[in-house]
Amino acid sequence: MAFETLLFAREETFAVITLNRPPANAINEKLVEELHAALASVEDDATVRSVIITGAGDRIFCGGADLGSAFSGGHVDTFIRFGNTVMRKIERFPKPVIAAINGHATGGGCEISMACHFRLMKETARIGQTESNLGIIPGYGGTQRLPRLVGRTKALEMLILGSLITAPEALALGLVTRLSKEGQTLEDARALARQLGTRPPIATRLIIEAVDDGLEAPIDKAIDVEVRAFLETLRTEDAAEGIQAFFAKRPAEFKGR
Repeated sequence: MAFETLLFAREETFAVITLNRPPANAINEKLVEELHAALASVEDDATVRSVIITGAGDRIFCGGADLGSAFSGGHVDTFIRFGNTVMRKIERFPKPVIAAINGHATGGGCEISMACHFRLMKETARIGQTESNLGIIPGYGGTQRLPRLVGRTKALEMLILGSLITAPEALALGLVTRLSKEGQTLEDARALARQLGTRPPIATRLIIEAVDDGLEAPIDKAIDVEVRAFLETLRTEDAAEGIQAFFAKRPAEFKGR
C-alpha cells in the first residue's frame, strides 16, 4: 500500500507506520487520512498482532500541525474533528499500538503518542503540548489525555506554559512507558512488538476495551465491564490453551480463537 505522507511496512507479526513529512513530520489533512487508512488496513488482519507508529529521521517524531496548511481555508472544523476520530481509533484499536518516539514530540505529535497504548521515547527527546505558545490550545485531545496520564496539576502547568519536558521526566510522570538509547527507539519498539505477538489477541483486545470503557465509569459499572470481558475470554480456545499450557509447564501458543 503506497502513501504520500507515510511509510508503511509489515514485519513479522506487526506493522510499522512511519510519519514521513520531513523535516518535522508535521500533521496535515492528508496525513491523518492516510494514518486512518493504514490502521484500517491491518485492523482485521489476524497476522498483525500490533502496530508501531514512529517518525522519519532521528530528530523529530512529530512536530504537530503543519501551520502553513492545517488551519487555513474553511475546513478547520472538519480537520480537527476527523483528527480526533483518528486519535480515538488509535486509542480503541483492538491491537496494541506502540509509539516509537524517536525525537521531539510537540503539539499534535504529543497527542498522537498519548493515544497509543505504549510509548517508547528516545532518552534525549522532549515532549509536550506547546499550542498555548501560539495563542491556541490542543485540538486532538491534549487537554483531556494529558491530565489522565500525569495528573491535573502537572498537566495544567505543561498546557498553560506550553512547556516541553525531558524524556526522564516524562518517564517519572508516567507519560511514557520506557526510554531508549540514541538510535535504538525503533528497535526497542520492534522487540516489544515481538513480545506482544506472543500474547493472546482476544484477551489483549478485551483488556484495551475494558480499561477504556471502565476508566471513567462508576466502579460498579466498570466491574460489570470487566466481568463481561472475563466471561468472553473464558469461552475462547486461547483460554483452554493457556490453562493447558500452565499445567503442562510449557509456553502457550495463542491463536486468537
